[in-house]
Amino acid sequence: MAATHVSATAGAVEQALRGRRTDVGGVAFRIALFGALLISLLVLVILLADVFRTAWPVFRDRGVADFVTSNISSLPERAGVRQGIIGSLYIVAFVVVIAIPLGIGGAIYMEEYARDTRLTRVINANIRNLAGVPAIVYGLLGIALFVQFQALQPITGGRSIISGGLTIAILVLPIVIITSAEALRAVPRSIREAAFGVGATRWEVVRSHVLPYAAPGIFTGTILTLARAFGETAPLILLGAATGFLSTGSAGFVDTLKGPYTALPTLVFAYARKNLRAFEQITAATIVTLLVVLLLVNATAIILRNRYERKW
Repeated sequence: MAATHVSATAGAVEQALRGRRTDVGGVAFRIALFGALLISLLVLVILLADVFRTAWPVFRDRGVADFVTSNISSLPERAGVRQGIIGSLYIVAFVVVIAIPLGIGGAIYMEEYARDTRLTRVINANIRNLAGVPAIVYGLLGIALFVQFQALQPITGGRSIISGGLTIAILVLPIVIITSAEALRAVPRSIREAAFGVGATRWEVVRSHVLPYAAPGIFTGTILTLARAFGETAPLILLGAATGFLSTGSAGFVDTLKGPYTALPTLVFAYARKNLRAFEQITAATIVTLLVVLLLVNATAIILRNRYERKW
């Protein structure tokens, strides 16, 4: 009752200060924002409906299992996305193993250990600038560093899954650092001070207090990172993924990583370049598959984040 009374009093005071006049500008601005939201949703629904309508004949005639388990082919009745799914999962694995640990570790150092000096401010500014660099620039970096650099060719194998995965990992690394740093910055200062007050070391404060509190925000940034990695096309096209294929024979794991490959986004590009009407349907079906796989990966990350929130 006291809280309700205080809220009502605050509302009455605010109304008295503003007077009885209607905020025409504010109302018009809210209407404009709501209209922009509705238009955006309408465009999205129309695009998704058109894609699903175009892809439906493929799933109806061939079945979802046949399309998903079929390899790349120049014949539309045999073309599938199996190699694209495997290639995308390999690339995302590079992001999970390389970009996410390095990004979270870098954010922890910058927020919890590094002093506020001119050097750290320059590093932070450069990280934010790198997050806005076009993806095609990272593709050029990947070609120069992982494909053409003689010292790394025996390791990467040239235009291979390793080169593509490392390039995408570098691309999303600034995003991981920024989102993780924002999550760490949102932790109240009082939590750190209380832990230091009972004699905890800095590492104990970070491990037992700061990281658990910031984990939901870090997981949210991880989800955004995985979505970005799954949808990137330009760097992979430069690295040969669009016209390549993923070796599915008896080659070993290392040979597969160093071999030619493809991914779902670049497979969409490869199928869309063909002029046959049947390949328009194949392209739409590939887009639907990409959306479904992306939703599954994001859903898995969200479930893990929610379980971690309940644990703490």
